[in-house]
Amino acid sequence: MYTVKCDTHTHTLYSRHAFSTIEENVKAAAGQGMELLATTDHFSDMLFTDVHIKHYQYLFNQVVLPRSWHGVTLLRGCEADIIDLEGHLFGHGILVEENIVGMKYKTIQELDQFIASKLDYVIASIHGKRHTEGISAVQGTKMYMKALEQEKVLILGHIGRSQVNFELDPVLLEAKSRNKLIELNEHSFDMGRQDTVRLCKEIAIRCAELGVLVSLGTDAHVSCDVGKFGKVSRMLEEIHFPQELIASRKKEVFLDVIRKSGVSDLKGL
Repeated sequence: MYTVKCDTHTHTLYSRHAFSTIEENVKAAAGQGMELLATTDHFSDMLFTDVHIKHYQYLFNQVVLPRSWHGVTLLRGCEADIIDLEGHLFGHGILVEENIVGMKYKTIQELDQFIASKLDYVIASIHGKRHTEGISAVQGTKMYMKALEQEKVLILGHIGRSQVNFELDPVLLEAKSRNKLIELNEHSFDMGRQDTVRLCKEIAIRCAELGVLVSLGTDAHVSCDVGKFGKVSRMLEEIHFPQELIASRKKEVFLDVIRKSGVSDLKGL
């Protein structure tokens, strides 16, 4: 079994279809021997029918979370939806002109940048697929590569189950060139789709062959799943995946990747 000490993709009840508090997740991580946990709730139109800064306090107020909790280093993040073929993230083009009590900001930002600026990193993922239906592999490749250009994006989330047409090698090599990460997602193996399992394995094999760093995330939506990587670990053992390409194998390794990518300087860590 591979040694993994960081769970880099987890959700709390603020994702609305998840069921645990942040402290329950932290305690679960500690119980599984995790050195590091990242809380990455959804930033997406799946949560609210209208878009207003008040809805996203659970993301931009993560500064109140301790950096060390129950012996676990805690990182602040989100999982943001890729919303168009230009690789923009949810909140793009939506102006934040006032704060949660209606006072005007002197500097106006777009919502995606406002949220990202408060976080250690962003996972960029596909959920709603309206903009990807019928696209060419060239278009899908450009979309993912553009998403990787976003300053705060560290990880491309669960590309093995997103059912997007794209060219694998260019996307993997773009991530490698930027010292960013391709996610191998434990929850993807729970989806019951053999094509998803096959593609996840193909992605892992090419990452190994090309020397591309990966992160392992449980994508846990309840605390009892935090820190458990049984399915993805078995797949990695089957293909003899190099341990040194798993950025989440140790806290120090994962933090170093974040710094080298330029996504965050992680002040205080």
